[in-house]
Amino acid sequence: MSKVTKEMALDYHREGKPGKIEIVPTKPYSSQNDLALAYSPGVAYPCKEIEKDPGTVYEYTDKGNLVAVISNGTAVLGLGDIGALAGKPVMEGKALLFKIFAGIDCFDIEVNEKDPQKFIDIVKAISPTFGGINLEDIKAPECFEIEQRLKAECDIPVMHDDQHGTAIISAAGLLNALEIQGKKIEDVKLVVNGAGAAAVSCTRLYIALGVRKENVVMCDSKGVLNTKRTGLNAQKLEFATSRDIDTLEDAMVGADVFLGLSVKDVVTTEMVRSMADKPIVFALANPDPEIAYDKAIASRPDLIFATGRSDYPNQINNVLGFPYIFRGALDSGATQINEAMKLAAVRAIADLAKQPVPSVVNAAYNMTDLRFGRDYILPKPLDPRLLTAVAPAVARGAMESGVATRPITDWEAYNEKLRSMMSYDNKLMRRFYEEAKRNPKRVVYTEANTDNTLQAAVAAYRDGLCFPILLGNEEMIAKRAARLGLDLTGLEIVNLRHDREADRRSRYAEALAKKRQRNGLTYSEALEKMFDRNYFGMMMVESGDADAFIAGTYSANHPTGEIAKEVVGMRPSYNHFATMHILNTKRGVFFLSDTLINSDTDEDTLLDIARLTRNGVEYFAHDPVMAMVSYSNFGSNSDQECQTVHNVVARMHELYPELPIDGEMQVQYALNKDLRDNKYPFTRLAGKDVNTLIFPNLSTANTVYRMMLEMGVGDAIGPIQMGLNKPIHFISVDASVRNIVNLTAVAVLDAAVLEKIGDTERDK
Repeated sequence: MSKVTKEMALDYHREGKPGKIEIVPTKPYSSQNDLALAYSPGVAYPCKEIEKDPGTVYEYTDKGNLVAVISNGTAVLGLGDIGALAGKPVMEGKALLFKIFAGIDCFDIEVNEKDPQKFIDIVKAISPTFGGINLEDIKAPECFEIEQRLKAECDIPVMHDDQHGTAIISAAGLLNALEIQGKKIEDVKLVVNGAGAAAVSCTRLYIALGVRKENVVMCDSKGVLNTKRTGLNAQKLEFATSRDIDTLEDAMVGADVFLGLSVKDVVTTEMVRSMADKPIVFALANPDPEIAYDKAIASRPDLIFATGRSDYPNQINNVLGFPYIFRGALDSGATQINEAMKLAAVRAIADLAKQPVPSVVNAAYNMTDLRFGRDYILPKPLDPRLLTAVAPAVARGAMESGVATRPITDWEAYNEKLRSMMSYDNKLMRRFYEEAKRNPKRVVYTEANTDNTLQAAVAAYRDGLCFPILLGNEEMIAKRAARLGLDLTGLEIVNLRHDREADRRSRYAEALAKKRQRNGLTYSEALEKMFDRNYFGMMMVESGDADAFIAGTYSANHPTGEIAKEVVGMRPSYNHFATMHILNTKRGVFFLSDTLINSDTDEDTLLDIARLTRNGVEYFAHDPVMAMVSYSNFGSNSDQECQTVHNVVARMHELYPELPIDGEMQVQYALNKDLRDNKYPFTRLAGKDVNTLIFPNLSTANTVYRMMLEMGVGDAIGPIQMGLNKPIHFISVDASVRNIVNLTAVAVLDAAVLEKIGDTERDK
């Protein structure tokens, strides 16, 4: 895990606009007429409609997509009772997670009130504003009464995530762990260490799934909750056992499952060894579990072990649940989140872990073969399929249990809506950062003499993404760094013109000349090329002295792409390479190709671009729905460009009979499903929302994505290289620092995948 310092955290929260969230208008507001519709006098009309029929509030306002994250700050993370105001950064963070994982708008509300009755009254009074309420960081036992009362007295879903989030995720993990261990849930003996809100909720849910109450032993800091003890509150008394045992050590003997929601190091290896055959241990104390991972795994080979940490297998992470549970509840108009909905979420999460894992998830975790088993009992948090798996299951649970006020009737349309929310930048890019840090690579930057690239290299190193290698003059780079206030400690600078690099220049030249000798390249010519930063940097990657290269668009003499083809070459199954940009927009994520490399696109070139893009979209865990655009529609124009696109579509249909790809078509038909389906009902895209656009030439593709960015339509990641043998990625001279750092993360993961699986497997 990357180290988070106090200074880094404070800078993150205060730099730019303070805090982590903001409100963004969703309707036009530039003209006087817009304002008249938004407020007075136009706003009176929806107000009157809602007065006549309260249900129309979901039609005319954001209530159906708005959740309140509400806390009084009495049990904040691991900080305890720090008060409502000090807990605000946490609540903003929770609001951010709702938005980026499930597209749910949030207000964080910090209530300075510890009296349960007064707190309940306040929350109930403001509940008409929201479609759902997420209670957060409220201490036990008050949290039980608060949630129970609000669920009974409000007509919208209310959930205390500290209780139920952990319960739902751990229950999904338990079902899968039991399946792997070959045990029946009704037979297992369960030991729970901890008797707070999460422990009580977990145990109740496990019992709902089939654990027998008489097989449960719960412990608190004083030992086993048994009927001999006095002064137990109602929640503890619920799980008091009549067995004559007093200590955790006694309880662990012969147990099948241990659930820890307590403190570190309370479980010993001897306790784990005393458990039944094929035991399951969920040690969820954070940041340090009840027994250290290494000790637990070493204690016995038949153990399945899970923690709350991301740096060990089987992380029990609430983010697998709450965004998608509220998504399903909101979309079905549920009046509550009940047991049926929670159980539906449990089973959906458990089932997803048994499905084949997308390559992008494997890559992000630096793995090649994540699959259901002892070290993979739950989906990974960045798995984009969680949204489309859990939300519909919860919505169905709401409908089947009779609490849905707006039942979903068109499930295909609903699934399409959810798929459009599977935002790349909001989820995968953020997780890519985290997972690239697990296996940072040596990344060469050729444009270190520019402010943005130098700043990006320093930021990437500071974030733990890579070990930067800067090509250039040391003195000039140092002066630039001093002017920008950058610390270059830890970054390597290579001046390829220095005499000390003579041996490496010679070695690279010899290797390149040998590779290209049948193309007329001599050693002396290759040696001359080694004074070019792009040749030298790419040869570092080709020779294994570096893992990835961030190149400029042009060298002193000709496009860098030509150098890349000469030095590292293209994958065997392609004759061309290309680049793709990923645009994250309010309408969802779009993949655009080719945005940088191929200025002249004949039929064979365009075919390779389409094939590479299909492969690339699937790599990023999306199902490609592809439109090949032009200025004509399905043969309506016989001009050369239109005919080229037309022919490539026909060839793609032959190569990939099941792939939803069609064209040539004008862009409005690509992006407007209803317009396209009404006029051209015969297409392979019927009923589908296009997420991938293949353009007929570089000029069009480059213009479209840049125009969209300038107009604020979306945020872009790229250009992402597709088709070269090695991780060589390209930036333009005006690329932002953020974009270069994003591209660095992609390059690191690209290198990690290549290291693990090689070219052949990557091309599948």
